[in-house]
Amino acid sequence: MKENEGHKRYWKTNLRYLTILLSIWFLVSFGFGILWVEELNAFRLGGFKLGFWFAQQGSIYVFVLLIFTYVWLMNRLDKTSNLDEN
Repeated sequence: MKENEGHKRYWKTNLRYLTILLSIWFLVSFGFGILWVEELNAFRLGGFKLGFWFAQQGSIYVFVLLIFTYVWLMNRLDKTSNLDEN
């Protein structure tokens, strides 16, 4: 019974991480690259309009950063849940 509760807590934490990270990805890729592109184009980053930059490169950089963040969070969760393979 106790182990089952640990698995539920682990899975619930995993889903919370996924929800937060995928929300950030949606905000950056769809929001910054499509919905608010005109407003962001008032600013420049590296000589490019910011909305254009997010649509072409920024969302990819953020996505890669989110992957590394997810790996780090899951490794930490595995250690705290005694599921670490090392």
